[in-house]
Amino acid sequence: MASSTVENYIKGIYLEQQGLPGELVAMGKLATRMGVVPGTATSMVKALSESGLVEYEPRGGTRLTAGGERLALHVLRRHRLVELFLVEVLGLSWTEVHEEAEALEHSVSDKVIERIDAVLGHPGVDPHGDPIPSASGTIQRPRLLSLADCKAGMETMVKRIADQNPEFLSYLDQVGLAPGASLELVENNPQAGAVTVKPGSRARVTLGSAAAAKVLVQAHPGSA
Repeated sequence: MASSTVENYIKGIYLEQQGLPGELVAMGKLATRMGVVPGTATSMVKALSESGLVEYEPRGGTRLTAGGERLALHVLRRHRLVELFLVEVLGLSWTEVHEEAEALEHSVSDKVIERIDAVLGHPGVDPHGDPIPSASGTIQRPRLLSLADCKAGMETMVKRIADQNPEFLSYLDQVGLAPGASLELVENNPQAGAVTVKPGSRARVTLGSAAAAKVLVQAHPGSA
């Protein structure tokens, strides 16, 4: 069984790769995600390369091998099912479960994970809307728009939040932008770097473009 450090690095590389299809993940980016200096990240990646979990190119970066991707999806499955269990069964807020799941994902057995999956009804997404990989290692990625890319007048539903910062999640929760919320996009002003939305019957909310880009939505059929 891989160590928690190995699993964290493999998961980190996988998540960085999602924004860089087909490209190498730079050591600087990986180091920032892992909270270490680039030299430490490079040393770890070299060890992972020797284990056959990643490919490493000096001065280029790294990417997962097929085996590394299988391990990453296995870790993500544990993490996201644990998050959902903490919310649905233990009643924790969806805004605070990420760090708890980070610790638990390395200690819970596959037997327990499969039981959690069954108890929860084989869910497709975690509390943040992130897709949960299947036990066989496949993952469904529905096509979603960010609020930053939506046009005024569109009616949408929040499907995923692409940020795990608990303060950011708590803010979204307070203003009615949690996953599942229906929104009307009132205004998108790229020049001002701001997006204004109206969540249901609640007051209008204005987000900066960077924050709006982290709120992923699905347009209602027939929406403008």
